[in-house]
Amino acid sequence: MTSIDWNKFFIGEEDWEFLLEISLRTILMYFIILIGLRLLGKRGVRQLSVFELVVIISLGSAAGDPMFYKEIGLLFPIVIFGIIVGAYRFTTYLMAKSTKIDDLVEGKCVYFIIDGEFSIKEFNKEGLAQDEFFSELRQQSVSHLGQVETAILETSGNLSIFFYPDEMVRYGLPIMPALFDKASEEILEKGKYACSHCGNILQMNPVKSHQCDKCGHKKWVKALNSCRVR
Repeated sequence: MTSIDWNKFFIGEEDWEFLLEISLRTILMYFIILIGLRLLGKRGVRQLSVFELVVIISLGSAAGDPMFYKEIGLLFPIVIFGIIVGAYRFTTYLMAKSTKIDDLVEGKCVYFIIDGEFSIKEFNKEGLAQDEFFSELRQQSVSHLGQVETAILETSGNLSIFFYPDEMVRYGLPIMPALFDKASEEILEKGKYACSHCGNILQMNPVKSHQCDKCGHKKWVKALNSCRVR
């Protein structure tokens, strides 16, 4: 049976003295990263947009190698940090001066719900799963779309929700799983129903099947008009 070289197992081809060098390199890179993030400003360390995430990943990549590879000097990542921070500052300056550049870099916010119904065209652009979106709404105590006047997906990825006041809540598509899963083509009793695909509300009589005039889908759920429980 081959014996294990524990020294090589733990520190590889280097000697124990390199652990001290790694420790010093890591501490220095830690403070360089802190300085870099401080130079990015408060906007760079809040909820990250795609653009800001690229900057943070770039900083992390520049910091990683000098921590472990002794053949890489610390001057190189410092130069890289300076270039990344400078590029970030210059890009944000251009974004502040030009709406077109801002939209190109950050993207635009997207309206997911307007007047209690899905904006299907915008929703499909983002490739967001309906279940995931419903989960976000339920966490804000939303039980049906009629409680929501507007829902906007921000460029940061956060969801901004504006609610109807209780006296203005309208009929809407239920998003609670137990109710939504009852979607059916056949309407068994008279009442208000919501299209399970777009949230379109119709007053309907019993019918075997009915196509939504907004999206063309045929599954319906009995609509609710209850107020939010807060």
